Amino acid sequence: MSRPSIPKTTQGNFFEDFRLGQQIRHATPRTITVGDVALYNGLFGPRFAVQSSDAFAAKIGYPRAPVDDFLVFHVVFGKTVPDISFNAVANLGYADCRFLKPVYPGDTLNSVSEVIGLKENSNRKAGIVYVRSRGFNQNGETVLDFVRWVMVRKRDEAAAAPEALIPELPRSVEPLSLGNGCPIINAAAYDATLAGSPQRFGDYYVGELIDHRDGITVEEAEHMIATRLYQNTARVHFNQFAESKGRFGKRLIYGGHVISLARALSFNGFGNAFHVAAINGGRHVSPLFAGLTVFAWSEVLATVELHGRNDVGALRLRSVATKDRPCADFPYKDGDEYDPAVILDLDYWVLVPR
Repeated sequence: MSRPSIPKTTQGNFFEDFRLGQQIRHATPRTITVGDVALYNGLFGPRFAVQSSDAFAAKIGYPRAPVDDFLVFHVVFGKTVPDISFNAVANLGYADCRFLKPVYPGDTLNSVSEVIGLKENSNRKAGIVYVRSRGFNQNGETVLDFVRWVMVRKRDEAAAAPEALIPELPRSVEPLSLGNGCPIINAAAYDATLAGSPQRFGDYYVGELIDHRDGITVEEAEHMIATRLYQNTARVHFNQFAESKGRFGKRLIYGGHVISLARALSFNGFGNAFHVAAINGGRHVSPLFAGLTVFAWSEVLATVELHGRNDVGALRLRSVATKDRPCADFPYKDGDEYDPAVILDLDYWVLVPR
């Protein structure tokens, strides 16, 4: 006599599975180790002294070197993928992202998301899902809070669409909250020679454009390692068998991979921008594939003195990443259209010692 089969596996959520206000607690808490940090450094090559040296970090006021802000972002993001974007067509953008507390090796992170917006595409094959995701440490303290929106396939194109709502999002993160993720530092003890750059907060001006000059070619193997490091299960990034039948015929490079490359490249020009305080908004303009070389440039959009802080100031930056296109002439837009080489447009706040 045969027994009824109870499904033991999941296909992930499709667009019609989401509901406004839905709360999702994501699986697999993750303890960050020095091994994770070393692997991240090997994949992207960031050189910021505060995250590279326990001794340097302790001298200016941290207990030890904090984990790179974008490694924290990717780990928290990765927890959300099986429930939010396993069936994604593409991750589209970010807003209102705040890094609220330093993370150190040994801390354990978990994620919770809330569905705050939904809109079916006109072709009814997919829809946009807006979520607010939060990352917590082992003490229940919020270390990261962000909104992202992602295009998700429908399981059944004829299925009724959920109620449509596009959330209103702030154009930028208020400067008053920018210092929350950074302890008071001893700016006098900040060694510019060891940090690799003489520029401090007062050396930058609004409208300044900086070509980061270097380029980094993306290899297939390192991209695969990175997505596994973050436990990111989205098949568009790692399943060539499935993606060979898709629109591009090959795997897409995870958008966060481009963000980390742009951040690492920005060291040449912003070597003392040691902390990413917030992301105001970001857009993955076009896809990136293995074998292409990423370049980047940045514009200083604003400089802000933080209330009650004489140790650090905040720079609002726009960083633009390109594929196979050096940035000496700062490629961006022609009217409303992006230059074909642009792959990332990221608006964010960094802290720099005064």
